[in-house]
Amino acid sequence: MAENSNPDVLYTIVDEAPELASASFLPIIRSFASAAGVTVGTKDISLAGRILATFPENLTADQRQSDDLAELGQLVKTPDANVIKLPNISASVPQLVAAVKELQGKGYDIPDYPEEPKTDEEKAVRARYDAIKGSAVNPVLREGNSDRRAAKAVKNYAQSNPHRMGKWASDSKTHVSSMAGNDFYANEVAATLSAEQAGDAKIEFVAKDGAVTVLKDKWPLIEGEVVDATFLSAKALDAFLAEQIEATKKDGILFSIHLKATMMKVSDPIIFGHAVKAWLAPIFDKYGDALAAAGVNPNSGMGDVLARIAGMDNAAEIQADIDALNADRPAMYMVNSDKGITNLHVPSDVIIDASMPALIRAGGKGWGPDGNEGDTNCVIPDNCYAPVYDEAVEFFKQNGALNPATAGTVQNVGLMAQKAEEYGSHPTTFEAPADGAIRIVLANGEVLHSLDVEAGDIWRACTAKKAPIENWIQLAIDRQRLTGFQAIFWLDENRAHDAELIKYVKPALDAAGVADKFVIMAPREATRASLETITAGKDSIAITGNVLRDYLTDLFPILELGTSAKMLSIVKLMNGGGMFETGAGGSAPKHVQQLIEESHLRWDSMGEFCALSESLNFLADVKGNAKAGVLGAAAEAATQGILDNDRSPSRKVGEPDNRDSHYWFARYWAEALAAQSDDADLAAHFAPIAKELAEKEEAILAELASAQGKPADIGGYYHPSAELKAKVMRPSATLNAIIG
Repeated sequence: MAENSNPDVLYTIVDEAPELASASFLPIIRSFASAAGVTVGTKDISLAGRILATFPENLTADQRQSDDLAELGQLVKTPDANVIKLPNISASVPQLVAAVKELQGKGYDIPDYPEEPKTDEEKAVRARYDAIKGSAVNPVLREGNSDRRAAKAVKNYAQSNPHRMGKWASDSKTHVSSMAGNDFYANEVAATLSAEQAGDAKIEFVAKDGAVTVLKDKWPLIEGEVVDATFLSAKALDAFLAEQIEATKKDGILFSIHLKATMMKVSDPIIFGHAVKAWLAPIFDKYGDALAAAGVNPNSGMGDVLARIAGMDNAAEIQADIDALNADRPAMYMVNSDKGITNLHVPSDVIIDASMPALIRAGGKGWGPDGNEGDTNCVIPDNCYAPVYDEAVEFFKQNGALNPATAGTVQNVGLMAQKAEEYGSHPTTFEAPADGAIRIVLANGEVLHSLDVEAGDIWRACTAKKAPIENWIQLAIDRQRLTGFQAIFWLDENRAHDAELIKYVKPALDAAGVADKFVIMAPREATRASLETITAGKDSIAITGNVLRDYLTDLFPILELGTSAKMLSIVKLMNGGGMFETGAGGSAPKHVQQLIEESHLRWDSMGEFCALSESLNFLADVKGNAKAGVLGAAAEAATQGILDNDRSPSRKVGEPDNRDSHYWFARYWAEALAAQSDDADLAAHFAPIAKELAEKEEAILAELASAQGKPADIGGYYHPSAELKAKVMRPSATLNAIIG
């Protein structure tokens, strides 16, 4: 349960490794901040917290959870917002089901997630849960556009201490495969609304017999809003997937599919399910009725399919057929070779913005079922952004791996405010129930877009509002002026949505007199231009929409820095507040598993360190709080100290982990505060703390080390015990006595 006070800074309660790290780091932040009169509160946006907040009527008074996400959603619309946002789970259905089961086991009387709702009550419960699925947090909080880049200290460290890069071979068979057409890219239509077209629209399905079903009503659209519609053909997708399975087998390489079933919480799980069904096509052909009766849903992944088959009367027969089929299929790209977890096991296990950069960093290699690396067919069905990865793969085949020691950097200015470009992740994505048409009908009765669909086709709409677009363009102009870097708008004039954005971009650049400082390129061309720039040791700014922001702020940091978790991510809220995001959480599940097994947390809090200093500096600037500015400057010095002295966590048990890095951050922070001359009171306060942290280094590090090498009990995965988390993450009594 989060606090209800009105603190100067709000720190989010989240999930997995970042939340475990908070159990160690947040007490340090609060202790240091209190010396400057700065208060630090929390708001719970974790998956478990959001579930509990959704069903208050099922809970006792002690169990009830305030709707912190809704409260934060209101706060970020005010000038007073100062939020440090850690990465939270964007839940897939299997994650949501697992979280519900864990909470029920802890005595929370919440309903099951109805995967196939039949009654009105089940449909109502499903609708409430569906509001939690996927990227439910970010659209609420992101009331500003994104300024994301590597902090200077982090970039300098990466160049001085380059991470390992896999070697690319010019004859590598690794490649990206996408549909030849009839995908979201090919079918997209877009328009910018006039004042006469604004108002509450609706989305309708029109059957072949003319019957109309309203899929979404009262959809508010405003003047200047860019409104898209498109669909991906299910038949074309199935044919494409079958072709790719056979082509992969012929090439003798690994088969993999790369989607984002978390952010694209409606569309991509369906596409993922098509891939599972394509792989198991003979099984579904032979046992389809029985599988359906057993509740098998390929959208939930191979793992769920196999688990449900195991409970069927003829399980052994079906499993034998599956084993025989797998022996005839190409080798599968693996999530965990040791445990037999394949690319198709869980839709949230292979997230494109993490999986593709990791594969590219590894020289185009993925892990196969035999535990060895191999070339891979990277299946990305839709062509909207697949060309980015395709071009990157081809570039490195031709030029060899990027050299982190000499590479420049790609910063990002991303359009994301007010749910801009939330493709496939919100209530305007539908699976066509039959052959017919899906259309957008405006408030004035005009049909804006109408697309003919067949049963099973995936139809989606998205929007981008005028004010966020204009703010995004201005943010890009400001960033280019401050840096002088190459600046590219990643927009494809041959794509309907991008063409509408270009109608905003060109006049704005002309009006500002800066058109000569920017270029507009389609994503494929922009990818090559950016890679050529950073290979030459120069820098670039990628000015992108929301999905590309998400993809590129993993791709380039993983190549440049080895990770995207160390990025500085500033959301300049449109009403004057600030939100400071702390990096990616894609590898967090593996980190939690390691902590539970051997009490070693390898999560790197560099993102939190960077966000903290920016938040304190923002507080100083906006509120005139000089002491906060002193704290912020000292936090920057502590971050530099972590990097200069190589105090980041190790991956191996028995070596320094996340808790050690927090000790060193506290020590460097205290030393910087004691040494500064801008605030005598703070210097006097922190001088003895710095002295004690240094003098007791040996005892503290010994206590931290003694906590490793044995199982750790945190009392749950999705809803761990606060007391057990603190016990595991704060094992040094000496450090705790100093910090408080």
